[in-house]
Amino acid sequence: MIDKGIDREIDWRLRVFESLSYPTVILLPDRTIIAVNSRYLEKVGVEEEEILGRSCREVNLKYYPDQKFPCIDKADCPLKRAVETRSGQSALLKFRDVYGEECWEERVLSPILGADGEVDYIIESIRDVTRVKHLEKMYSGVRELIDRVVQTSVSGIIAADRQGRIILMNKAAEDLFGYSGYGIDNVNIEDYYPPGVARDIMRMLRSEEIGEKGKLPITRVTIRRKDGTEIPAEMTAVIIYEDGREAATAGIFNDLREKLEVERQLKDAHAQLIQSEKLASLGRLAAGVAHEINNPLTGILMYASLMREKLEKDHPLEQNLSYIVEDTQRCQEIVRNLLAYSRQSNPSRQYFQLDEVLGESLRLVRDQKLFLHVKVVEDAPAAPVLVNADKNQLCQVVINLIINAVDAMDGNGTLTLRTLEDRQSRKAILEVSDTGGGIPEENMSKIFDPFFSTKEVGKGTGLGLSMAYGIMEENHGRIYVKETGPEGTTLALELPLVPMSDLILFDSIG
Repeated sequence: MIDKGIDREIDWRLRVFESLSYPTVILLPDRTIIAVNSRYLEKVGVEEEEILGRSCREVNLKYYPDQKFPCIDKADCPLKRAVETRSGQSALLKFRDVYGEECWEERVLSPILGADGEVDYIIESIRDVTRVKHLEKMYSGVRELIDRVVQTSVSGIIAADRQGRIILMNKAAEDLFGYSGYGIDNVNIEDYYPPGVARDIMRMLRSEEIGEKGKLPITRVTIRRKDGTEIPAEMTAVIIYEDGREAATAGIFNDLREKLEVERQLKDAHAQLIQSEKLASLGRLAAGVAHEINNPLTGILMYASLMREKLEKDHPLEQNLSYIVEDTQRCQEIVRNLLAYSRQSNPSRQYFQLDEVLGESLRLVRDQKLFLHVKVVEDAPAAPVLVNADKNQLCQVVINLIINAVDAMDGNGTLTLRTLEDRQSRKAILEVSDTGGGIPEENMSKIFDPFFSTKEVGKGTGLGLSMAYGIMEENHGRIYVKETGPEGTTLALELPLVPMSDLILFDSIG
């Protein structure tokens, strides 16, 4: 009975050994092969007698010539380790099949211990892991590609775990938020937003009213950099689930500052286009109004002149009629300026010295009360600065700049009138400087617009500088703000410089 039971146990163990799906051999601790299963014989293609009694090294060298075993390369032998540690060991071997394809085998060695605890046998199984290695390689390639895409993306990409700890941040996100990938251990995702914004984003992510649950469509947000600067951005985000539970969140961010600046510039360009259309309409209107006003002004001037001529000398009304004539002539000058602004008149050009304009302009400012507390400084070079322009129009421009300068100083300060020449650029320049408070930055782009004025209602029409701009354009010159600030403002008139010659000197004298 005992012998039959032992036979049955041996038969059972042999059948289990034979039924193993992997090629398997049994070795003694001294590396001698004492048993092989049919799977192994099929793989090697030889009879059992050619394998049994030989060492694993002999068999491997003979039947696996293309594989490099650890013992052949004098490396640590996994069988030796299994005997010494009394635990399973493995070795991964790479080789090429008959078709030249790369293949992989994993040899797993499991020790069988005796009653004394020592290793009696070693079971070695051979597993073909080629498909697994190819999948690992493919997965590794895909993962490397994904990592490369994430790191080279122009959009900032950030991922955080459930506690808000940062687990991924690409280069674009580092630049956007000002953090380094090595310095985010103590940073929470809430630090990337103003207070409360991160929680609002999570509420939107979990809501099904905005979109699909766990997904946030493109949303405008304000983010906060490491230095505390808040900047506008747009983001999209997702919740990453594992087994239906929230495991992490990921967000993609784009800096909106450049986009918003472009939109602002487009908006300004659109506004300027509309303003240009208004100016064109205003020019046509100004031309029509000027022509209509010119007729009655001519009548007033003619009749006032006739009356003054008929009055006796030192008549009490003579001075009043002189004022009427003078003011009518001023009105006609304004009409001519309107026509110049609307490009419907040609300036009457002549050669003259630029400093002549300063003297005549000051004399024409009749309301001397403006200058009670204003110091006037005239700075003109010894050599004459010659120009070819309409002197009356230029005087009108200078008078306007003088009055504006005095108003900017509230009637108390220093008014500097300067003429100079820039021979390199062949330009003649006339500057009007004040010691007022300067032009606010928000007004700089509008000071030459028609009807723009910082004065109170009824104290300014807003046409002065716009007319000056038109007059300077008509005379092939320009007007611009040279400098402005809390210490004062300097406006410059620039005209083509006329080279000195005897002919021009003769014409300018008489």
